Amino acid sequence: MLKKDKKNKIIKTYGTHKEDTGSSEIQVAILTERIKDLTGHLKENPKDNHSRRGLLQMVAKRKKLLKDIQGRDEEKFCKIVKSLKLKMAKSIKNKQE
Repeated sequence: MLKKDKKNKIIKTYGTHKEDTGSSEIQVAILTERIKDLTGHLKENPKDNHSRRGLLQMVAKRKKLLKDIQGRDEEKFCKIVKSLKLKMAKSIKNKQE
């Protein structure tokens, strides 16, 4: 679970303006942090299938949000993928080159 100060730091980093707390970019960044935490938990507890299901749901939601961002603004998409160090599909790399 994300601590409040860590979540606020993510919101400041990825927010587009002062009052922005729920844009797609922020949601992707928060989901990425939660996915990292849960991945570590699952390495220690490999039989925790309930958490594994939650992890898969978060990954799917992040994928949908990234697809939405890519459709709206390709430059913003590339920026957020690089800053979060996410893997990109080959088709996306070809568009950049």
